[in-house]
Amino acid sequence: MHDIKWIRDNPDAFDAALARRGLAPRAADLAALDKVRRDGQTRAQEIQAARNALAKEIGKIKAQGGDAADVIAQVSQSKEDQARAEEEAKAAAADLDDALAAIPNILADDVPDGADESGNVEVRVFAEPTRFDFTPRDHVDLGEGLGLMDFAGAAKISGARFVVLKGALARLERALASFFLDMLSGSFGFTEVNPPALVLRETMFGTGQLPKFEEDQYKTTDDMWLIPTAEVPLTNLARDEIHEAAGLPQRLAAMTWCFRREAGSAGKDTRGMIRQHQFTKVEMVCVTTPETSALEHERMTSCAEAILRALGLPYRVVTLCSGDTGFSARKTYDIEVWLPGQDAYREISSISNCGDFQARRMKARYRPGGDDKGTRFVHTLNGSGVAVGRALVAVMENYQQADGSVLVPEVLQPYMGGLEVIRPLEASRDGA
Repeated sequence: MHDIKWIRDNPDAFDAALARRGLAPRAADLAALDKVRRDGQTRAQEIQAARNALAKEIGKIKAQGGDAADVIAQVSQSKEDQARAEEEAKAAAADLDDALAAIPNILADDVPDGADESGNVEVRVFAEPTRFDFTPRDHVDLGEGLGLMDFAGAAKISGARFVVLKGALARLERALASFFLDMLSGSFGFTEVNPPALVLRETMFGTGQLPKFEEDQYKTTDDMWLIPTAEVPLTNLARDEIHEAAGLPQRLAAMTWCFRREAGSAGKDTRGMIRQHQFTKVEMVCVTTPETSALEHERMTSCAEAILRALGLPYRVVTLCSGDTGFSARKTYDIEVWLPGQDAYREISSISNCGDFQARRMKARYRPGGDDKGTRFVHTLNGSGVAVGRALVAVMENYQQADGSVLVPEVLQPYMGGLEVIRPLEASRDGA
């Protein structure tokens, strides 16, 4: 959400910010709506003041034994005029709010310009891409070869873009999620949270999923919404609250199922686990002050990187360009893991600084303290720490063996009951 006062005072800067996202100028239209709103409010106040004066006049006339019928009629008419002015102001305010809610965040100055993902800028690379002395398989061939990944069974019960994991792969996914949470809570000071996966409409609005991206979401018949990421409930814990500066930053982490229609990605990544309607993700959220949000952004990125380094997975970090940065973000780092089965880097974590954009929608503030007696909007950040399903894919493809088995990374073996190698289901039953 944007500050209309700032837009009125800085129309050229606002339109220039929209142009970076490939959007047309809006400052004049928004200012015009705001003028209707403010004029209506002013007119209603003036009518109220005039009516108060008329009421006093009625008292004087009656005290002198006169006839106040004409003045009483004026008072009655003024009530109708005030109601009309208030309704006009209310309608203009609703139109203004709707318009502002559909406009994306203003990008940070250091976000590179670019039309699409081809304009993203590589920041750093960890490790060389994994190479094999055999032709590597992708995770679908590996999982089905192991007898532990069932897309056909999932399609039978749920349709396309679902999977059933079994045996050691099901346990590996659970192990990854537990490992991520243990690192975030144990090494990096995040508080683990177990939030609801069903939320209210205003909760989805607060983080920017609604109204613009409604077609990508799942909802119930009574207007409850399945979360597309734990960012939604975690960030909204700060909604309608005034926080003390001494209690910031608040760093939260959660493992949840996430649900997305993927309406805007028809035909993309239809094979395998890369893009599904239901998936598991560990999410990081930070609520902090404007002065520390840039540092928290770097810190959260380093947390996700540390997880991937502990797993021994090659990755790179890129800064998203203006044309690829998400709706609510002012700056985003994507971490892309190497997938030998695709011979490409693919996103496994996206870490965004949203500034005060979500906080304005949520009315989340803090008291700076000291000589500043007022309140200010907090800054919010979110990021994958990391996407569990994609991490499973990355481990399978980077740790695969020529015979189709998969080595278990050393840091995950305690979570796997000491298991070092995942072998085909039948071979495991035979003790091979």
